[in-house]
Amino acid sequence: MSAFELRVPPVLWWVVGVAVTFWIDLANVDGSPLEGASADVAGTAVALAGLAVGAAGVLAFRRAGTTVDPHHIENASALVTGGIYRLTRNPMYLGLVLISMGWGIRLGSAIGTIVGPALIFAALTRFQIMPEERMMSERFGDEYRAFQGRVRRWI
Repeated sequence: MSAFELRVPPVLWWVVGVAVTFWIDLANVDGSPLEGASADVAGTAVALAGLAVGAAGVLAFRRAGTTVDPHHIENASALVTGGIYRLTRNPMYLGLVLISMGWGIRLGSAIGTIVGPALIFAALTRFQIMPEERMMSERFGDEYRAFQGRVRRWI
């Protein structure tokens, strides 16, 4: 088990990724074709899609009466497999990645649109999702393993 597993809040990984995207934009390291009103519209659309995906995940957990706290997975009282969870096992984390992609698009940074979200994706996969999957498999057994077989981790 890594020192970072389940210890760094997912939103902090998101903040780091967004900061990297912003730094790349400030450093002006790419001559991006993304700019102006079209970048604003596209970036906002992607970010709003991310917000909707993440909110759908939270609402599904609330409806099932289970915890959304990523640091207390042991308090999970239900395995949620309906709604948005038919499409992705991690809609809240997918939402964070999409919001950060939208931010990069709005900034007009092609490199930032890739690097920041990729950092978030990698950190969440390694330090949050993989440990959560181990715990969920222990807690919900074959039902969770069947869910893993039906639904992809991300999309």
